[in-house]
Amino acid sequence: MWETILSFHRLRDRRGATVFGEWRTETRARLNGETRLLAALVPQRGYFPDFLTPPEALEGLEEGLQAVRATPVRRLGAELALLAAERPHTVLTGRLAGLAEGADGPMDRLVGVLRSYHRSAVEPYWPHIQAAVEADRAVRGRALLDGGADELLASLPPMLRWRAPVLEADYPVERELRLQGRGLLLQPSYFCRGTPVVRRDPELPPVLVYPVTHSGSPATWGRDGMSLGRLVGHTRSAVLQSIGSGCTTSELARRAGVSLASASQHACVLREAGLVFTLRNGNAVLHTMTPLGTALLRGRAQRDPEPPGVPVSGLAPGTVPSPRR
Repeated sequence: MWETILSFHRLRDRRGATVFGEWRTETRARLNGETRLLAALVPQRGYFPDFLTPPEALEGLEEGLQAVRATPVRRLGAELALLAAERPHTVLTGRLAGLAEGADGPMDRLVGVLRSYHRSAVEPYWPHIQAAVEADRAVRGRALLDGGADELLASLPPMLRWRAPVLEADYPVERELRLQGRGLLLQPSYFCRGTPVVRRDPELPPVLVYPVTHSGSPATWGRDGMSLGRLVGHTRSAVLQSIGSGCTTSELARRAGVSLASASQHACVLREAGLVFTLRNGNAVLHTMTPLGTALLRGRAQRDPEPPGVPVSGLAPGTVPSPRR
């Protein structure tokens, strides 16, 4: 749900053409009127309702959509009123009037539009999106194992700064979110750009959505990759299997029993075939398997991806400034 909503921001944003340009062209060609309702709910800047990104979506898209459908009427009215207050020159009647009252018809339309938009804008590119997210999770996981929560929070992208016990972020307005002993869910996002995002309501479970490092466009990823025929061979199969849950090039060379140059060459071929995702982490290069690479090793059809959140529990109470939402 986060990727669905944030991708709608990128659809109307002209920036980031290298990563999102072709994706925008392909997605717009598939859309069929979904943007009219979404544009009323999700402005290009500022607040959009928290009920569009429910915690239940961690279990899957359909669970998230059902949670949207089950939003209490009082909450619908309050969040849509806040949306209207932040957009004084926009008339929020018509499509949203019945929605604020919890009427079945408008809510059914919203759920249908969200599902249809997701199928057009996100679903076709999910393998690449998840590969980028999983690569980020591998980096954060290594930081957590190396130095605990402090090292994990210090490893986040440069727009976030960990100054214990406060996590600072660059935002257009000053605001605080106090964890009050609650855990924080770190959610790397493909379509988040520039600055992180949190929910507006401080009473909701704390989530920090932040941008991943991009490696090519989701629209072109894998199209120009080499054929799987080049992957045949015991050595390259061993290299793919050695990557496991993530490793650097030097670690890969040791695991597979090959030279550093050979490990780098094999990783390059695997990456171009869409089986490996490579992310630079400081002076090191970290390789992780994509869902396609995992499925190839397992020798069976790819299963549905697991929720890509990174839970961080037991952090000392601190503050996480939030963007204007």
